[in-house]
Amino acid sequence: MDGFGRIIRNLRVSITDRCNFRCTYCMPAEGLDWLPKTQILTYEEIQRLVQLFVRLGIEEIRLTGGEPTVRKDLPSLIRLLAPLQSEGMKSLSITTNGILLDKLAGPLAEAGLTRINVSLDTLDPDKFHQITRRRALDQVMSGLEALERYPSIRPIKVNVVAIRGFTTETDVLALAELARRKPYSVRFIEYMPLDADGNWQSDLVMSGEELRQIIDRKWPLDRVAGIDPSSTSVVYRFADGRGEMGFINPVTEPFCATCDRIRLTADGQLRTCLFSIDETDLKTPLREGASDAEMESIVRAAVWLKEKKHKINEGDAFQRASRSMSQIGG
Repeated sequence: MDGFGRIIRNLRVSITDRCNFRCTYCMPAEGLDWLPKTQILTYEEIQRLVQLFVRLGIEEIRLTGGEPTVRKDLPSLIRLLAPLQSEGMKSLSITTNGILLDKLAGPLAEAGLTRINVSLDTLDPDKFHQITRRRALDQVMSGLEALERYPSIRPIKVNVVAIRGFTTETDVLALAELARRKPYSVRFIEYMPLDADGNWQSDLVMSGEELRQIIDRKWPLDRVAGIDPSSTSVVYRFADGRGEMGFINPVTEPFCATCDRIRLTADGQLRTCLFSIDETDLKTPLREGASDAEMESIVRAAVWLKEKKHKINEGDAFQRASRSMSQIGG
């Protein structure tokens, strides 16, 4: 529990700072200075920390990057973490750009992965290249189709960052149509100040309500009741029953009051908010032989000081978040 009474149940774990895409809102074209391998948590260190968090009440684990699938033998980490279901973990998921899923979907399912988020901002090949700096849309779509063969990984969520001037009504409807004909939950995410160059502008934000109206005019949407209050997504289903849409609105409708998320960076730093300007070092005491009880005290103290709200308009905070986006993940 934090100092405002929020129960923390969700941990996002970056397992690498590296990525095989160069998305314009996340990373410069030339990439970043990657962390030395010795600074990155090992799979065994991740397992120990995740087990500690689960025993403290964390129920959902999501592995992120960078791009988690570029780390060698990702299924072996899933196999290390999957048994934690017996200790209270309810879901084990990854967030990925999907480019390697054609080969990895089966091994990940067999290892025990239960959920997945695939980032996909457009179905237009040229625009896909424009925003990711990679010509890989066909590979991502093949990866999504591969996931369909493994019903143990559900739901399959497709995350879309909508940016005014890039995302058109045609893009929005094409992605909505994908949700109507495939077993995917497509979720639109408002453009946040995480661009690598600090060029975020509020007038580039397409609000979740604006996006919902575009879809609703063509395919009426009904809001889904009973969603967990800590969920970041406002969920709708098409009135004819086919498909699901979500809208994540951190800019126009901040959800800090019910936030139950904390993050562990690839180099073992605990962040209690995406926009934190402070970190708590877990790697050093871990490697110096701290006991579980000592580690628990460090975690509890950090979480108690979890921020009341994000600092989306404070330049120092979002510059820090922008520079380290590859260590935090989505």
